Amino acid sequence: MRDVYSKESRAVKISHVFPTDTNNNGTLFGGKLMSYIDDIASISAMRHARSPIVTASTDSVDFLVPIPPNHSVCLESFVTWTGRSSMEVFVKVIAENLLTGERTIAATAFLTFVALNEEGKPVQVPNVIPESEEEKYLYETAKDRVEARKKRRKASKELAKNLHIETPWE
Repeated sequence: MRDVYSKESRAVKISHVFPTDTNNNGTLFGGKLMSYIDDIASISAMRHARSPIVTASTDSVDFLVPIPPNHSVCLESFVTWTGRSSMEVFVKVIAENLLTGERTIAATAFLTFVALNEEGKPVQVPNVIPESEEEKYLYETAKDRVEARKKRRKASKELAKNLHIETPWE
């Protein structure tokens, strides 16, 4: 299995923000943006692994500035780090005022995907090779995010043990 450059997993999606895409505050609905983020990140994960994948977690989505209607939203994603069968994918969301050309980073996100075989079992993924300064920075800082992700997952499993499933209509 050959190592794969980050740029080989890069994917880009651009959408026009229409009034029907907005929330009651008149800005892009967060749930719509989260759907775009999962979609583009899954493409990067599949490009890297060249196998079926599943979203293991949305590690973070940070909404930095609101995105108004009649702007465009450009999502760029690529694999930043790999484990044995898991991949961390970074998504950068850039809003553009289409009338002035002003662009700003509106959101960032990290997601984790796991590569699967035909039976739905985890399979090994290639190592990732960062090249650009941005790719190298994200690769070098991934260790801290991986540790935080492991701690959060452990805490989530412990939380789930203490939750109850009740039927509200009974």
